[in-house]
Amino acid sequence: MNSHSVVDISHSQSLAQPSLGGEEVVRLVDVRRRFNQTVALDGISLTVRKGEILGIIGRSGAGKSTLIRCLNGLERPDSGEIVIEGKRIDQLAERQLQPLRRRIGMIFQHFNLLSSKTVEANVALPLKIEGLPRSERLARAHELLDLVGLSDKAKAYPAQLSGGQKQRVGIARALAARPALLLSDEATSALDPQTTRSILALLKEINRKLGLTIVLITHEMDVVRTIADRVAVIDAGRIVEEGSVRSVFAAPQQEITKSLLSGNRPHLPEHLQTRLGSSGNSLVASIDLIGAYGQQQFFADLAETLAHGGSLVQGALDHIQGEPVARFFITIPADQQAILERLRAKLHAAGAHLEVLGHV
Repeated sequence: MNSHSVVDISHSQSLAQPSLGGEEVVRLVDVRRRFNQTVALDGISLTVRKGEILGIIGRSGAGKSTLIRCLNGLERPDSGEIVIEGKRIDQLAERQLQPLRRRIGMIFQHFNLLSSKTVEANVALPLKIEGLPRSERLARAHELLDLVGLSDKAKAYPAQLSGGQKQRVGIARALAARPALLLSDEATSALDPQTTRSILALLKEINRKLGLTIVLITHEMDVVRTIADRVAVIDAGRIVEEGSVRSVFAAPQQEITKSLLSGNRPHLPEHLQTRLGSSGNSLVASIDLIGAYGQQQFFADLAETLAHGGSLVQGALDHIQGEPVARFFITIPADQQAILERLRAKLHAAGAHLEVLGHV
């Protein structure tokens, strides 16, 4: 998936937009889970508010799957608290969990559709389990199939659908019981880039139209940057970094985050990277910035600095969540460090960051 792709989604004029400053839908407090000697979750604390899209990202084995299974009650933590819509679920018996699970929708990587049932029957299945009359189930199924753009596929079977269409059916089914929370477990990782973009656009549209809270578990940074409001990075069962998508993308703090973002951010060219040391004729610096400064004063300040014998060697200006985000690498003669420090002060005042990486 292209890291610079843009998803264009029309805003609904008739439905209120969600407020990210609203009530808590999810709250985790010091959640821990161990499987024999393997620590899966090691003190996870996290809050998700109504209408928010939170991306939880990490490598395989980081604890993502265990975390999402704890959120829907399929896994019990060894300790800690899991609160969904103000109700603590981690100590409930299975019978008590059933009605609460209806408030949590789930979409999966491999769709999990029943091949022997039609599309409308797959979507209506949660309502059948709930005991609703057939007429109500089908009316709701058709409403949701229209929402996901598959109203003409109601009588089709999963084998007759493309991967993207199957995932749209999965999304419709997850919404059948009108959940307050939608969990997405690597829902786009089995899809091609174009289909992925369409599914992410659909999820964003659903979030806007319904005010639905969404938690995305993924290992793909492109998924997070496309639709999430906030990102939490999980590593070895711990949340190691958390913040708005644009702030984390602009200036990741942890090495694991930098590694996960490596395909989305400019790199220092290898011919300079291999020569970096503690002495040399030139200083090499990286610049990370976010916000209006990236479009306005920055380039004037940069040009003033480079006029003293420096050069721009690599970089890019991008936009995330409507804000400019940039990363550049520059060199400047070592005897002009005072000029570089002047640029650092200007960047710092604008909320940007300059780091001297070494000499070449």
